[in-house]
Amino acid sequence: MQRTILQTADNSNTIYFKELDETFHSKNGALQESVHVFINAGFDEIIKTKKQVNIFEVGFGTGLNALLTLIKCCEKKVNISYIGIDAFPLEKKLIDKLAYENLFNKNNFLFFNKMHATKWGEPFLINENFTLKKVDAKLENYLFDANFDLIYFDAFAPDKQPELWTEDIFKQIFDNMNEGGILVTYSAKGEVRRCMERAGFNVERLPGPKGKREMLRARK
Repeated sequence: MQRTILQTADNSNTIYFKELDETFHSKNGALQESVHVFINAGFDEIIKTKKQVNIFEVGFGTGLNALLTLIKCCEKKVNISYIGIDAFPLEKKLIDKLAYENLFNKNNFLFFNKMHATKWGEPFLINENFTLKKVDAKLENYLFDANFDLIYFDAFAPDKQPELWTEDIFKQIFDNMNEGGILVTYSAKGEVRRCMERAGFNVERLPGPKGKREMLRARK
């Protein structure tokens, strides 16, 4: 699979996946998109009511969402159990080319490297507040063994991975979430929203990140 580094509009790098003609983050800004969609609309919302949060990420990718979550959990004194699933794990040599040492301070960049050094399939304590387990699997084949409070739905776009944006997938996720749980995603497509609603979610449209008018936040 051919993957190359691409600089986005906020000077943070992402990865271009040639086979899908798709980037891992928005070309309008990888960092700003992750902060807006997953941290501001997801993490900051769930910690209003919870200090122990189980997070499931669809599309672990570069690990940017996980690192931003770890940074925030240390600031807010929240304990996080984090599972990130990815069917196309990235090689460390490609991760290194993202140059995230230019985005984060030394300690946080060390955490980032620690995340990528952990073995797939095994839980690992990144620091006293944050446990990470990376899963190399397809979401449609994954057997949930825990209930989650927060879902980062960061799969490739619905027209690139339509098999992941279905009512059946969202129903599976819904059934494995705690009451009051939240799902956030950058997509605001009407059919995605309707699939979520048919799966049982209450869905709201929120202002999207730069370059995108809307995003979705769903609640159980």
